[in-house]
Amino acid sequence: MPLGAQSRMSHVFDADIAEWLAQRSLDPTAADTTVAGARRHSLAVNARSLALLPDPPVPAAEHEVTLGSVPAVVIEPATRFTDATIVYFHGGGWIAGDLRTHRQHMRRLAVETGSTVVAAGYRLAPEHPFPAAFDDCLAVTLHVAGASPGRTAVAGDSAGGQLAASAAIACRDLDVPLAAQLLVVPVTDVAGGYAGPGVNARYPSRAERAEGYGLTLAGMQRFSELYGPPGGGEGWQVSPLRAGDLGGVAPAVVHTSGYDLLRDEGDAYAEALRAAGVPVVHRRWPTLNHGFFGLGGVSAAADRAVRQATADLRTVLTAGQGGPSAAANLDAIH
Repeated sequence: MPLGAQSRMSHVFDADIAEWLAQRSLDPTAADTTVAGARRHSLAVNARSLALLPDPPVPAAEHEVTLGSVPAVVIEPATRFTDATIVYFHGGGWIAGDLRTHRQHMRRLAVETGSTVVAAGYRLAPEHPFPAAFDDCLAVTLHVAGASPGRTAVAGDSAGGQLAASAAIACRDLDVPLAAQLLVVPVTDVAGGYAGPGVNARYPSRAERAEGYGLTLAGMQRFSELYGPPGGGEGWQVSPLRAGDLGGVAPAVVHTSGYDLLRDEGDAYAEALRAAGVPVVHRRWPTLNHGFFGLGGVSAAADRAVRQATADLRTVLTAGQGGPSAAANLDAIH
């Protein structure tokens, strides 16, 4: 059955995440809709979700560094399964999130893939609009890739997934080989700033999941406006789905979720990569929402999805050890 048809099948929204969202809305930080308020809310809810993990990942070591002018944290696994280094970019709509809010994401990625993770504390909008975040993420990627040629991967969730995808395209263009890219609920098409009816019509999930599941369409419109990419967001540096040619970019693992307004553009990017001859592992989790990657302690289904995402990346990275990565094509609907 085609992906588009599958996306319209009826699946019940995860009850544990629904309750989590209801409780999250009552957090004192939720009432402040300013940029500063959004940052405080992100820190608060991510701290609460981390505290709910029954078996939080424990890395062997982690320390803060500065790569060029970009702050970063380096996390080492206790048990190493790959020889790769994963450069991770957090989500937050380009305006929120930092090296604290997404610490559990970074630790799980390191521990469950058995790889070193370098997480970039890129500059945020509106103080630093486009292309600041992209420039910082690419700079960190190139720094790490210079130390481990061909054994560097990029990864990110939401806006961080967009930054990872765009960095992978840039590395292809710069002849800097990457081992893999992990894109979790990624932003892939910002053209029209989520307000253009023509673009929105291409992605039915933008209307189907516009509100009620965490991320909202109004929120994406605001994030895009604050980030401020020129030309309506049509450049691949912010809209990787708009790249003219995706051939030769790193093998990809793409995970999307059914109750996410970004679902259809994420699915479309996986299909575009596959059409360009890129090895792709694509999974869609129909009962989960946009933020599932940080909700392993909230929902058993979310925890399984996170473990699968890290397992998929580990498989791609281990397949490529000692030579070109050879991820198998897979299109899985869960």
